[in-house]
Amino acid sequence: MKRMFLAFIAMVAVSPTLFAIDMSREIDAATAKLMPQIIEWRRHIHKYPELGNREVKTAKYIETHLRKLGLEVRTGIAKTGVVGILKGSQPGPVIGLRADMDGLPVTERNSLAYASKETAEYNGQKVGVMHACGHDAHVAMLMGAAEVLVGMKSKLKGTVVFIFQPAEEGPPAGEEGGAPLMVKEGVMDNPKIDAIFGIHISSGLEVGQISYKSGATMAASDWFSIKVKGRQTHGAYPWAGVDPIAVSTQIYTGLQMIVARRSDLTQAPVVITVGRMSAGVRENIIPEEVTMAGTIRTLDDDMQKDVHNKIRQTATKIAESMGATAEVSIETKAPVTYNTPELVKKMLPSLQKAAGANNVNEAPWVTGAEDFAFFRAKAPAFYFWVGGMAKGETQAFPHHTPDFKIDDSRLDVGVKAFCNIVFDYN
Repeated sequence: MKRMFLAFIAMVAVSPTLFAIDMSREIDAATAKLMPQIIEWRRHIHKYPELGNREVKTAKYIETHLRKLGLEVRTGIAKTGVVGILKGSQPGPVIGLRADMDGLPVTERNSLAYASKETAEYNGQKVGVMHACGHDAHVAMLMGAAEVLVGMKSKLKGTVVFIFQPAEEGPPAGEEGGAPLMVKEGVMDNPKIDAIFGIHISSGLEVGQISYKSGATMAASDWFSIKVKGRQTHGAYPWAGVDPIAVSTQIYTGLQMIVARRSDLTQAPVVITVGRMSAGVRENIIPEEVTMAGTIRTLDDDMQKDVHNKIRQTATKIAESMGATAEVSIETKAPVTYNTPELVKKMLPSLQKAAGANNVNEAPWVTGAEDFAFFRAKAPAFYFWVGGMAKGETQAFPHHTPDFKIDDSRLDVGVKAFCNIVFDYN
């Protein structure tokens, strides 16, 4: 009798582990069966991309799928966003899973059978439209996770909120959009989400791999503009005026010195890029004004504030020293994408189940930015990457370029990661 009692106690003690193993195996089997459909979804979305806040057909495509699954579906969130809600058979936490939906104003340049031929208007110009950052894959993986989890509803504790977000790349000029608007409209509050997870395909990471970083992982994105005012004069008599172009070149050099000589790069990276400079109308006229604009990337909140102050100081003091003036404006587009360390530690085994322990590795900082960062204001968050580079390749086309492409044969890794996270979080 005593032996039987001890055996029962032992069985009870290990049952959560056995349950997790069984769930992981069931997830693997369901995902493998669904993979042809996941690839089909991804390629359809790739062929018909839409720009931010204009994802009308994409949203309808997602909505139709979620309704077929029997989920509670909400549409029109942050203009074109779609949310599906799955309630498990037992009480438990509320888990948010997010995928972004929008394409980019990029004309696709490859011979894929499902390459985009779509065009649209962007900032008053006709442009090609392409999923040049993999959001089509993100949508397909989350649609797949929704179907797998619906099939396991009887074993699910708690609620899963599937968030299909528009305008991650930014809304059109003059419009609100993206994650900030979804948060503003209450996507994290009804039901109140306890933890949120996001995923991004990487064209430079081999298929079957997952990479992640605890703590600060992707940079804050700030856009700046510097208006340098001089005094116009004839190009033959520069001493009769104040040349704002000459002043601007000195400011440009000063901005790079903030990175090279005035920032502690052992703490975190800093990037200051001037992407646009405009001045003048004629070769022999020194203009009155120059506008230079660009982006700032930081991975630490204190460094972000310090760099902002140094940019203002550098621009205004250099201009003053040369008889000009400089007006500086800085706008934050996205805060630092920060992975809650405790959440990363807790959920790392889920990623290892999805890809294998040897295929999950910690990555360095990324100076790209993500508006997923806005969700963290409401709940602990974890954002990670899934490989999209074909095996045997050593060089990939970067994201946001006409030649960007991914190998979609292992999107199962992302689906399994999402599903294991849901069961393991409890």
